[in-house]
Amino acid sequence: MGQIDEMRKKIDDIDEQIIKDLLERIEICRVIGELKKQQGKPIQDRSRETHVFSKVRAQAEKLGLDPAQIESIYHEIVNMCSNVQQ
Repeated sequence: MGQIDEMRKKIDDIDEQIIKDLLERIEICRVIGELKKQQGKPIQDRSRETHVFSKVRAQAEKLGLDPAQIESIYHEIVNMCSNVQQ
């Protein structure tokens, strides 16, 4: 196996782990959605979303990643998780 193939295999492994982590996040969000319904709370929590976006931007910056790009990805993740809470 060549060096490029080895690196691509590592990327494939990371992608698989990302998907598994997203599934776990979605499952937790489903539970949170049920709890919110039981407690009569709204699904959308803007202050929590703001906190999440701020936190991932700071982490991205600390790691040398583009905070705007990471926040953009997290907007999609938060939207996906909000949809499963409906």
